[in-house]
Amino acid sequence: MPKITKKILNKVFWRTQASQFAHNYERMQSLSLTYCFNPVLEELYKDAPKEERVHALQRHLEYFNTHPLAIPFILGISAALEETTTEDQKDSVVAIKTSLMGPFAGLGDSMLNLTWYPIAGSIGASMCVGNGSLIGPLVMFIMINALYWPIKYFGIHWGYSKGMQLIENGGVKIFDRLGNLANVLGVMVVGGLIPSTVKLATGLQFKFSEGDPLVIQTQLDKVMPCILPVLLTFICYKLIKKGQGKNTAKVILGLIVVALLSALIAQYTGWQIFA
Repeated sequence: MPKITKKILNKVFWRTQASQFAHNYERMQSLSLTYCFNPVLEELYKDAPKEERVHALQRHLEYFNTHPLAIPFILGISAALEETTTEDQKDSVVAIKTSLMGPFAGLGDSMLNLTWYPIAGSIGASMCVGNGSLIGPLVMFIMINALYWPIKYFGIHWGYSKGMQLIENGGVKIFDRLGNLANVLGVMVVGGLIPSTVKLATGLQFKFSEGDPLVIQTQLDKVMPCILPVLLTFICYKLIKKGQGKNTAKVILGLIVVALLSALIAQYTGWQIFA
């Protein structure tokens, strides 16, 4: 009969909700990971000598860093290994846990940070921009957690029961492919949201001696519809990437300043550069 019960795995699941609270730049998630995994170690080593219990904790305090959503699945696999290996084989637990960091970090970033986050954020932002609703942030929060919690819950149980079989059958390669597919999907979704979310047009036009004035926006639309929103998004992306995300607030403030200056120029000179 397995020592690790569903109740113990559920304790690990609830603890993973705070897995980022003890993040540090020396060993990243190792301290919080050990805290999450401690119910398993307490059950497996409750009758063991103190030295073995201490060594088990130290074993899981080694450097570890992956996507938070992948932690329950990796801990499920680690729990199965801790239960089925002897003390002489415990190095395999650390080795497999470490080998899963990279693939799952890439998968989590691709499917969530670069795909689901932008989708949820765009839907919430469109609700705020479209009709001034304050429910947009709440919708974004609900959408993210409606995906997060089930994946974490089933991840810990599935990792414990089926995780090792998945790894032995080449499951890590499947996760790499899913990550690449999620990247493509994320780019397509974000690209499709740009015209409906980013609003930018120019009011510049030139009047010649005869005929209708030359409207710049009309000419741009003939070349490529929504070219200005695309260019603005690209510029913001390059600036944020160059600053590694640390200058996001400056980019937002810069956009606000440019919009205000454009409005002032239009009011006092009649030149409506951007609208």
